[in-house]
Amino acid sequence: MPLYEYLCDSCDIKFEMLRPMSRVTEDAPCPDCSQMSPRVLSVFASFSIGGSGEVTPLAGGGGCLGCGPGGCACGRSV
Repeated sequence: MPLYEYLCDSCDIKFEMLRPMSRVTEDAPCPDCSQMSPRVLSVFASFSIGGSGEVTPLAGGGGCLGCGPGGCACGRSV
């Protein structure tokens, strides 16, 4: 199950929730105030260690790696 991030408009806190991909477009209840909160884009950095020990950043398009010319495998619009 994917981990999604949400931002509560009322509390202004960011929280995470494990949810099935079938619920990707649904808002989630805030753990503090229970207000329904929209999902936000998750951003992370990824690195690889080469054969000689050097650290190299991995390039990416900010997607889930399932995106292609016809759309996105995770349900996001591209």
